[in-house]
Amino acid sequence: MPTVDHILEHAGDFHFFQKRTFLLLALLSAAFTPIYVGIVFLGFTPDHHCRSPGVAELSRRCGWSPEEELNYTVPGLGEADGAFLRQCMRYEVDWNQSSLSCVDPLASLAPNRSHLPLSPCEHSWVYYMPGSSIVTEFNLVCDHSWMLDLFQSVVNGGFFIGSMSIGYLADRFGRKLCLLVTILINASSGVLMAVSPSYAWILIFRLIQGLVSKASWMIGYIQITEFVGPSYRRTVGILYQVAFTFGLLVLVGVAYALPHWRWLQLAVTLPSFCFLLYYWCIPESPRWLISQNKNAKALRIMKYIAKKNGKYLPASLQSLRVDEEVSEKLNPSFLDLVRTPQMRKHTLILMYNWFTGSVLYQGLIMHMGLAGSDVYLDFFYSALMEFPAAIIIIVTIDRIGRRYPWAVFNMVAGVACLALVFIPDNLQGLKIAMACLGRMGITMSYEMVCLVNAELYPTFIRNLGVMVCSSLCDIGGILTPFLVYRLTAVWLQLPLLVFAVVGLVAGVLVLMLPETKGKALPETIEEAENMQRPRKSQEKLIYLQVKKPEGPLK
Repeated sequence: MPTVDHILEHAGDFHFFQKRTFLLLALLSAAFTPIYVGIVFLGFTPDHHCRSPGVAELSRRCGWSPEEELNYTVPGLGEADGAFLRQCMRYEVDWNQSSLSCVDPLASLAPNRSHLPLSPCEHSWVYYMPGSSIVTEFNLVCDHSWMLDLFQSVVNGGFFIGSMSIGYLADRFGRKLCLLVTILINASSGVLMAVSPSYAWILIFRLIQGLVSKASWMIGYIQITEFVGPSYRRTVGILYQVAFTFGLLVLVGVAYALPHWRWLQLAVTLPSFCFLLYYWCIPESPRWLISQNKNAKALRIMKYIAKKNGKYLPASLQSLRVDEEVSEKLNPSFLDLVRTPQMRKHTLILMYNWFTGSVLYQGLIMHMGLAGSDVYLDFFYSALMEFPAAIIIIVTIDRIGRRYPWAVFNMVAGVACLALVFIPDNLQGLKIAMACLGRMGITMSYEMVCLVNAELYPTFIRNLGVMVCSSLCDIGGILTPFLVYRLTAVWLQLPLLVFAVVGLVAGVLVLMLPETKGKALPETIEEAENMQRPRKSQEKLIYLQVKKPEGPLK
């Protein structure tokens, strides 16, 4: 009885239908970008200082320039370590009193400014940016800066919960239904977030977006790989992630044109309602239908695919079966991931690399928003580096292999982060180039772990292994905002130092994994355990097992 892959050879494994479906689902991948990294613009934190009543009137009366006003009224200005004082503290001075002079008004109150008492900001802040962000609207700075960390951590928490729960629902009720429902919820919650009156409501709708958006992205990834033939799955999977990079370029353009966060949120969310038209454009996955014993519906869809591709199915291919049908049903268990030595090692290293990919990818983007001279240009340049990353992966994985390029990608990201710590600020071009190199390295590493994760686990726990290991990606995303924003408050380059160590360790650990290039996917735990052994050693072991003993049996 033929499999879906056999029928696709006649119906077309990557022709008009698959190309059209890929382009439609690629738009879905691009639309995921604002949710994943949109905090760079939605939560942009500009330079700021305390708003003190009376300062504006005194400045107008004295005719001060903006620089003179800051110099006379803001503490910590010009001091190397005065960022906290400048942004979060104010002089306890009544600026409305008429005795203040226009030339160094604080001189009459104390011979030295350091003797003047300071207190935290009480009357909001003055921000230096043309538009607005959730930071400037809700004053998420100083004592409330942790609320910005929470804004990004909440969406990653939603990723963690949603990808597992909705992933199960997609296997239970179908790809198409779950895709359309998650698109509707994601678009609706995005619009509600844009019109929310308070930070608490923004947080709620941000969590809802997290619950459904990554799951929607994953369903799209699964659908396109299930519609194409085996020889195209790797390339299509990588190009689906390249569509995410196109989304980065669109995001930076829209953010530049719309510097007000509510309009930006609406602009990147409203097009998602168009994805509901996929109800008429994208059929259910025939592979899923077969797994639910709905072979007749699956065959109708295969005939539809053949028709769209200008092909015809011969009478011998008028029946279907599941691709991976085993006579013995195996019940996957979480313990299978750590029960044996090699499986345990694979699981721990993959979990760490998923964590590393998330921390460095999101962390570099967030740190760029804090340290970059022009956040739009820096974001644009670093996004461009993801295109050669995809090309390098496609060229290397089937020629050189997985392990050594993957290790190098991690180490390149780690070394780039380490170099950024020591490059002086006056060499801005070099800093941008090194940041782009680090971004390219971690992008390649991120895409590589998606591929290798599935190749190291036996069939009956492959989905479970990918689900469990990739959950560390979301945990890394939860921790990253706190890591970036809190360590930056201590020292601007401290997060980069942490990223360098994390990336270099990941590169070393990858070298402990077996090479999967040219190897068949393991079907049992025993085969997965033997993947580390060189081919000659395995052949020798087999020979010794089957060779008959020459002496008498005892």
